[in-house]
Amino acid sequence: MPTTGPRGVVVRRASARDHLGVMRVLDGANLELSGDTAQRRIDAGTVVVADDDNRIVGALVANQRKTGAHVEAIAVRRRRRADGIGTALVEHAADEWTPLTADFDPDVKPFYESLGFDCEKRGERYRGVLD
Repeated sequence: MPTTGPRGVVVRRASARDHLGVMRVLDGANLELSGDTAQRRIDAGTVVVADDDNRIVGALVANQRKTGAHVEAIAVRRRRRADGIGTALVEHAADEWTPLTADFDPDVKPFYESLGFDCEKRGERYRGVLD
């Protein structure tokens, strides 16, 4: 079910018409996720978008597991970062899937910790779990 996020942004599951917007947001953040993978995740219902008046300003791509889901990518348009959109995307995903897991670089660890993820170092990266 869609929710209203910061500044009136609507956070909802992506539909087929959102594919290009999702790819633009991911590409803008230099995240590597193929268009085919994004489309499969949209079709599976595991992509959440932040929609600002029919413009995708953020996206979270997850891979559903037997229990919960794993975040494969999350991105917010550069000009909209620090607006709470990333938080709204993760909160929406956490309402949908429990537990929610993510692998991430050390520089974004504070973001995940602020959302309540239990973070564990794994090599050069971290694994976060939100129950």
